[in-house]
Order: sequence, then C-alpha cells, then structure tokens
Amino acid sequence: MATPQDIQIQVHSRRGSNMIHPVSVDSPQPAATPSPNAVIYREVKHFKKCFPWLIPSFVIANIVMFFITMYVNNCPKNSISCVARFLGRFSFQPFRENPLLGPSSSALEKMGALDVGKVVHKHEGWRLITCIWLHGGVFHLLANMLSLLVIGIRLEQEFGFVRIGFLYLISGLGGSLLSALFIQTNISVGASGALFGLLGGMLSELITNWSIYANKVAAFLTLVIIIAINLAVGILPHVDNFAHIGGFLSGFLLGFVFLIRPQFRWVNQRYAPPGYSSTSNSPKFKAYQCILWLVSLILMIVGITVGMVMLFRGVDLNDRCSWCHYLSCVPTSRWSCNTQPVSCQAEQNGSQYTLTCSNSSKSRTYSLLNPTATQIQGLCVQLCR
Repeated sequence: MATPQDIQIQVHSRRGSNMIHPVSVDSPQPAATPSPNAVIYREVKHFKKCFPWLIPSFVIANIVMFFITMYVNNCPKNSISCVARFLGRFSFQPFRENPLLGPSSSALEKMGALDVGKVVHKHEGWRLITCIWLHGGVFHLLANMLSLLVIGIRLEQEFGFVRIGFLYLISGLGGSLLSALFIQTNISVGASGALFGLLGGMLSELITNWSIYANKVAAFLTLVIIIAINLAVGILPHVDNFAHIGGFLSGFLLGFVFLIRPQFRWVNQRYAPPGYSSTSNSPKFKAYQCILWLVSLILMIVGITVGMVMLFRGVDLNDRCSWCHYLSCVPTSRWSCNTQPVSCQAEQNGSQYTLTCSNSSKSRTYSLLNPTATQIQGLCVQLCR
C-alpha cells in the first residue's frame, strides 16, 4: 500500500498552464531495480486543456453575418454614391454616412440591430441578442474579432465551450439591456458587450481562484489596467459604452458562477492512487468561493429580471440619473455628444430635391431621378453629419 510519502501532486499554477498531475508509485523505472519514487503522470479533467472550437465558430458567424448584411445593404441600388463600387452590392456606404466601411443604418435595422422603439412597442425582444452578431463596418468587425480570438480562445481552452459560451451570450444580453435602458434614440450593434463580459469573467476568475496564481498582484493590476483603458475609450462619441459596462458587469458576476475551480487539496484526494489515505477531508470549494457563487448568481438573476421589466415598461434611465450619460460620452471642445437621429425636410422641384437638415438647418440641392426613400435618407445623413 502506498504511503503519503510515496505520492506527490505536481501543480503548474501559472496562467495558461493550469495542469494538475497526480503522481503514482506504480510505474516501473527503466533500471533493473524499481525505484520507490517512480512516477507516472495522468491529467486531471478539472484542469486539462480543451480544444477551442466555439470561439472560432463565433468569429466565423460574425463574419458571415457581416457579408449577409452587406448583401442586403446593396449600396449601388440604395445610395447615390458608394465606396469601393467595384465590389458591386457589397460596396460600402459613403464615408460621411458610415466612416467604418460598412452598411447603412437601415440595413442594420433590417438585420436585427438593437432598436429600443421596436423592442418596447413591437415586442421584438430578440433584437437584444441579434444585435451582438452585427457590426457597423469592417474596422468595427476586425477590432472585435481580433479581441475575441485573443481573449476567448484562452478562456475556452481552460474552461470549455459550455461555460464560455454561456458567459459570452449572457454578457452580450446584459450589455444590450443596459444600452437599451440608456440609449433610446439610436440603433446599436456589435459584440463589444459580450467581449467585455469575457474581460469581466477573467477578473472574477482571478479573484475566485486567487490561490492558483503565482504573481497574483501583477496579474490583477495588469487586468484592471486593460479593462480601465478599454472602458475609458468608451467615453468617445459614437461608442456605446453602456453596452461595454453592462457586458462587463454581467461577465464579472458570471465569472464567479461559471469559472470557479476546485481547491488543490480536494483534487489531491480525488485523484490519489488506490490505497492512499488522507488525514483530512477537504471540501471541493472554499467558503469564500461558495459565498461569491451564491451572491453573484442572485445579483445576476435579479439584475436581468429587473432590467427586462423596466425595458418593456418603456423606462428611460436617463430620467432617473442626470449624470449617467457622461459614462458613455464626455463632451469636449473637439466633439459633441449629440447623438439625436438625423432628419431632413425635402422639397421637390422636378428632378431637383432640396434637403434641409432639421438638426443644423444646413441645406443642399441634389439632382435625382426617382430616388427611393433609402437614398434620400442616406443623403440626409451625409448632409447632417
């Protein structure tokens, strides 16, 4: 029978190599006389690496949705001018209308962008989820997908596709929900809320699994600085920082629920060789892990429920928080935070159309032959911006 001195647990506690290997004395050595310290290695399922396939699938899905959106957009048919017209119906809207090299707002709305009016008054709650699969342009898509690959693949390798998949989707929902409660005059698209959820999950995973990290303080400070910089970028105009904040808070709470690891002593006992007896019976999780798990689960359920009720009742949280709009945009002498939807008054004289921007009173005359409503709206957006 093996004695406690015959058994070791080899632990690599640095991030990216969280493997635990129980060591058995039953494997013979190449030498003629077996050594009492002979070992074999067996990977413990709680710490083994998983093959990442879900995050790459999410990336492919987002790219496919962008191509479908551009096909539906069909700039040559619905706009007077296009960028990269040689791409045919995949060409981009004019820079003044969409500087991200992407489709029009009307095309995004058709594809499922977050439109609070339609969510509340037409009961299209599915837009809270579909909006996280859409992007405003090539630059928007590339930035989000590169971040998703860098952050998501490592998390999926460590925790598996089920937990990371739920973390991603629910965080995206949380980001869309907070955005809808504060930004009710414009549409919103993008996977940023879900991405910030992964960052929030990384932070809570570091806290709840604190004991497995070698350089705890350095890892914590590095992650906090990265999160703070990304949230600070959100105060620029035309960036939906409420989706970032909502996604981060959702991911932070869900990280305590989905990304919890068992403590090493419990793993030692569970995977010890037959006949090994331990003097103590360690619980699977520490007390603080269980408390964080329960509190976070309750807060997440209550938060989503209350948020949904407020949204479908048409509540605008700006009426209850006069300063909260600064969390998404801080006005300066270089830019304005006015994001009111543009509208124009149109006057027709034969083939001449005079558009006057309602927001700035700017006007311009265009020579158009049987223009569609989408074309006129596109010209209005270019004029007012």
